[in-house]
Amino acid sequence: MTRLLIIEDNPELVANLYDFFEPLGYVLEDARDGATGLRMATQNDYDVILLDLMLPRLDGMALCHKLRQEFQNPVPVLMLTARDPVDDRVQGFALGADDYLVKPFSLKELDARIKALVRRAQGRQVQGALVWEDLRVEALAPQASRQGQAIRLTPTTHKLLLCLMRAAPAVVKKQAMEYLLWGDDPPESGALRTHIHDLRQQIDKNFTCALIETVHGIGWRLREPGVVVPE
Repeated sequence: MTRLLIIEDNPELVANLYDFFEPLGYVLEDARDGATGLRMATQNDYDVILLDLMLPRLDGMALCHKLRQEFQNPVPVLMLTARDPVDDRVQGFALGADDYLVKPFSLKELDARIKALVRRAQGRQVQGALVWEDLRVEALAPQASRQGQAIRLTPTTHKLLLCLMRAAPAVVKKQAMEYLLWGDDPPESGALRTHIHDLRQQIDKNFTCALIETVHGIGWRLREPGVVVPE
């Protein structure tokens, strides 16, 4: 079962995509503006994102940049656009897009490209999991293990840990984590720190080497293998 997120403001095109892909067994969700699309992309798991360039509130280029740089989200992105200048394609690929299709396009060709992106993405994961040093985290279930010891995560700590794993060893900013969990309406300031504390309790408490490092005033990251940094 392949999950697609369609970020497209043309209702007729969105309807055509539903009509074509749902009978093939795809699960589709859609957003009609870039800000909503970014929130859905960071808060849910998808196999491929179909991303229009000309979007209200946040255009496709900016969305792709935020998805890759701020959230370190590796979900395959296929850009859909009515424009075909070479510079647009080069910029899209530079910002992290995986493929590019010019409107109007064949739905059969789009299906083939989606399948190719899914195969490629599966090859980048280790049996459906992400691995950092002695920590292994399942991508699709709130489960992890460290040094062979099973760790059951909450849905929230699972989201945070996946975000850290995908970004490692780069720092994930506090604002990006808040957006990941709550979108544009984060709760009072201590809520995120409480979830980070819970995550530390789950993956660091019973081990001699803590993996989660606080970068004061910025956010958090996973320590690089073999590097010891004092808290």
